[in-house]
Amino acid sequence: FDVVELHAAHGYLLHSFLSPLSNQRQDHYGGELANRMRFPLEVVEAVRGAWPDDKPLLVRISASDWVEGGWDLEQSVAFARELKERGVDLVDCSSGGAVPEAKYSPGPGYQVPFAARIRQVVPTAAVGEITDPQQAETILRTGQADLVLLAREMLRDPYWPIHAAQSLGVKVEVPVQYERAFRF
Repeated sequence: FDVVELHAAHGYLLHSFLSPLSNQRQDHYGGELANRMRFPLEVVEAVRGAWPDDKPLLVRISASDWVEGGWDLEQSVAFARELKERGVDLVDCSSGGAVPEAKYSPGPGYQVPFAARIRQVVPTAAVGEITDPQQAETILRTGQADLVLLAREMLRDPYWPIHAAQSLGVKVEVPVQYERAFRF
């Protein structure tokens, strides 16, 4: 592998330690922020210790639980600082997943502000309904994130990178066996 990404988002194990909504522990892994970050940071340290220094280590976080009293952006910034100190190269900024009563309004780029804020302390990736090539290009050119990650859009259009390049005026070399599919 060339890169490893740890999933500390969407209510999964590492996120469940971070969020005060799910972490109700009474020991040194619960309560105040430093304690709630302890286990995820221990995992990061173990992975960084086993993963070559010259290969990127990414961590995906939920930058907000979207619920009052839950994990929020400022806690995410503090966590990102700790991640950077432990050798994390980039934070993938998503949100939600801890509780079903989360209140948010998804729309194009709705999570990009999280990446922009966290980018002040560590390089970031932006996600969340990024579907338009110009939108992705703007996120990168304006410094809101260092990387744009796509998932659902790639399921919808597996040739999105080729279509995006074409719409942005970039010449793309399509493999010979696929040329007929891309003649316009």
